[in-house]
Amino acid sequence: MSKGVISKDEDYSQWFNDLIIKSDMAEYSPVRGCMIIKPYGYSIWEKIQAQLDKMFKETGHQNAYFPLLIPKSFFSKEASHVEGFAKECAVVTHYRLKNDGNGNIVVDEEAKLEEELIIRPTSETIIWNTYRGWIQSYRDLPILVNQWANVMRWEMRTRLFLRTSEFLWQEGHTAHATAEEAVAETEQMLDVYAEFAENWMALPVVKGRKTANERFAGALDTYCIEALMQDGKALQAGTSHFLGQNFAKAFDVKFTTRDNKQDFVWATSWGVSTRLIGALIMAHSDDAGLVLPPKLAPIQVVIVPIYKHPEELDAITEYVKGLTKELRSKDVTVKFDNRDTHRPGAKFAEYELKGVPLRVAIGSRDMQNGTVELARRDTKTKETVQQDGLAAHITALLEEIQTNIYTKASAFRAENTTEVDTYEEFKRMLDEQPGFISAHWDGTSETEQKIKDETKATIRCIPLNNKQEEGKCILTGNPSTQRVLFARAY
Repeated sequence: MSKGVISKDEDYSQWFNDLIIKSDMAEYSPVRGCMIIKPYGYSIWEKIQAQLDKMFKETGHQNAYFPLLIPKSFFSKEASHVEGFAKECAVVTHYRLKNDGNGNIVVDEEAKLEEELIIRPTSETIIWNTYRGWIQSYRDLPILVNQWANVMRWEMRTRLFLRTSEFLWQEGHTAHATAEEAVAETEQMLDVYAEFAENWMALPVVKGRKTANERFAGALDTYCIEALMQDGKALQAGTSHFLGQNFAKAFDVKFTTRDNKQDFVWATSWGVSTRLIGALIMAHSDDAGLVLPPKLAPIQVVIVPIYKHPEELDAITEYVKGLTKELRSKDVTVKFDNRDTHRPGAKFAEYELKGVPLRVAIGSRDMQNGTVELARRDTKTKETVQQDGLAAHITALLEEIQTNIYTKASAFRAENTTEVDTYEEFKRMLDEQPGFISAHWDGTSETEQKIKDETKATIRCIPLNNKQEEGKCILTGNPSTQRVLFARAY
C-alpha cells in the first residue's frame, strides 16, 4: 500500500479520493462542490481531448463555441428538458457589485437583470435557438458541431472527477434532414465513444439503450456505454441522444425539403466529460497508486539515473539524451528525472503512485554492462535488458501493457457479470457479488422504479447485442423477450 493511501478493500471511496489527492491530480476548491484540476490530472484530460477531437473531425464534425450564460426563457420552451435540469441550475440575477461603505463588497440591488441567466447545464436550448438562423434549406444540412466547454450542475453530494458542480466536457449537437440520418449519427457517435474507451482507456464497455426512465431529458432515445468499476458499481462513460424534432419544434427550426415542403429539423446530442478520468482510476488502479494505460498516461516512460558521483551522472545523461530522442521520435512521452533532491527509492515510489506505465533505471554498472532495468507498473515485474534496440523494445512493451490492462479489466467484468432468474437471487447477488446482473424485466416503468426503490439498482442499459430470449420478469413474473443489464451505479 502506498503511503497515505488506504486499501481499496478497506474503504473504496476513501481510496479513490486518496489516489487523486496523493498523485497530485486534483484538489478541492474553495467553492463547494467544485475542484481544481492540477497539471498532472489536466494532462490526462488533454490526451483524452486530443484523441476524441481527432476522432470527431474524422467523422466530419467541427468545433464551435456557444455562450456560458443562457436566458431563462429558453428553458421554458422544451418542457421535459427544463424539468430534467431545473433543480440543478445556477441562476445569475444581478450584473454588478458595490462597496457598502463599510468595506464590504455586496450585490448592487439596483443592478438586477431584466431576465435571469442560467449558467450552462447543457447547451441544447441556446444552440437550437442559434440554429434557427443557420438553417433554411436542406442544403444547409447536416450541421455537425461539437463544443469543448465547462458546465454547471448544482450537485448536493459531490466527488472529485465523478460528480462535481462544475466539470469539463464536450457536447456534440447535430442537425439533420431526416430521422434516419439523425439515428445513424447517434449510433455512429456511440461507436466512437466505445472505440475510444476500449482502445485508449483500456476500458471494456457495454453498448446499449437507456430505458424511458433513464433517458436524457428531452430525448426520444438515449444510447450509452456502461463500464464496471472494481467495487462492482457501474459507471456511465458516455451518452448519445436521438432528440427527434423536439428542440426544432420548441425553437421553430424549420427547413425547406428537397420536395419544396416545410419540415422540422431532426437532432442529436452526445457527450463525455472529465468523469472519464474517474473511470480510469476506478477501473485499473491498485493500493500502490494509479495504473494508467500508456495511451493516456501523461508520462509513458520515466528514466531514473542511479549514481554516486557527478561524472557518473554525466555519462548516464549523455546516453539518455540519445534514448529520449529516439523514443520521442516514436511518439513516446519520456521524463528523465535527474533531480538531486530526491533519492532513487523516493522517485520509484512517486512514479508508482502516479501510475507511470514503465520505469527505466540505469546506473554506472548498467553503463558498463550495456543494460538497463525496466519495471512495469501494471504487473510490478522487473527485467534487465540490453541497451541495444531498447527504444523498439520499450514501444513494444507499452503496447503489451495497454493490452494487458484491457485484458485484466475484461476478465474482471466477465467474472462479475451474472445471469439471474429470480428476485431473491437478484437481491442476494447485489449484496454478495456486486457487478452487472443480467435479468428479465417486463418493460414497464413501474417495475423498473420499484426495483430501484427496493434495491438501489438501476437498469444500466438494454444491450444492443442482446439475443432474444423468452423469460419472466424477476419481479412481476410477466413475460419478457430479452435480458437487461442491472447494477448499482455512480
